[in-house]
Amino acid sequence: MGAALNRIGSVLGTWLSTPVHHHGVSRATPPDKLLRCLRPGDVLLVEGNTRVSAAIKYLTQSTWSHAAMFVGAQALAGTAPPGHCFIEADIVEGVRSVGLDAFARLPTRICRPVGLDPKEITALVDFMVERLGYQYDLRNIVDLARYLFPTPPVPQRLRRRMLSLGSGDPTRAICSTLIAQAFQSLRYPILPEVNTYARLDDDCHGCEAEIYNVRHHSLIVPRDFDLSPYFAIVKPTIAEAFDFRTMEWDDAVSGAPQVPVQRNARRND
Repeated sequence: MGAALNRIGSVLGTWLSTPVHHHGVSRATPPDKLLRCLRPGDVLLVEGNTRVSAAIKYLTQSTWSHAAMFVGAQALAGTAPPGHCFIEADIVEGVRSVGLDAFARLPTRICRPVGLDPKEITALVDFMVERLGYQYDLRNIVDLARYLFPTPPVPQRLRRRMLSLGSGDPTRAICSTLIAQAFQSLRYPILPEVNTYARLDDDCHGCEAEIYNVRHHSLIVPRDFDLSPYFAIVKPTIAEAFDFRTMEWDDAVSGAPQVPVQRNARRND
């Protein structure tokens, strides 16, 4: 029975991972420019073009359908092919390392954790490297069936919950769940739940205190890193020298109005 379910799951996983036609608004960042901006510990959000990507986008109401962590080539030296610098969780292949070419033609966004010291960055990277080879449980058809229909008739409040269905085994991680576990191992916040209560202090009337509760890693989706107030958004286009004045506009094609520029005009009051 287990072998049969595994074969079915393998077929479903392969079908869901097949690229499909995708028409997006944003453009992919040139690989060399993207690589110059990346630092170990950065989370790279990806606008995927597979069948499973379409389902995740719908369920999370977001552009971002996948997340990978940049760990750097040095962290993977001797354990991965040359050029590999990311760790991601794939439905079929499990937790694996990939190179920048895996995202070369896809829109991406860099989310950078703020305030981590070098030792904490190393611990974050080590957490990911140690989990290379972990597998997605292809026998759990419930895990895969949730992606079969890109637009299931599910109320919005339940869509995030759909992504947490399945075995819940941390050795069978997928996508943002694994990255969430890495940050939670350092108690670094992503989108924690916040409870406030009145502080009992005679010298501070009306003061409130906040207690943070960790959101379960199975409920963390790619867009949460984008929405998190604890991650900086790094845009390669403006991270380097950017001057909008050097941009060439094709006004004839765009239909933009021609605005005359008057130089040294006298003011007649």
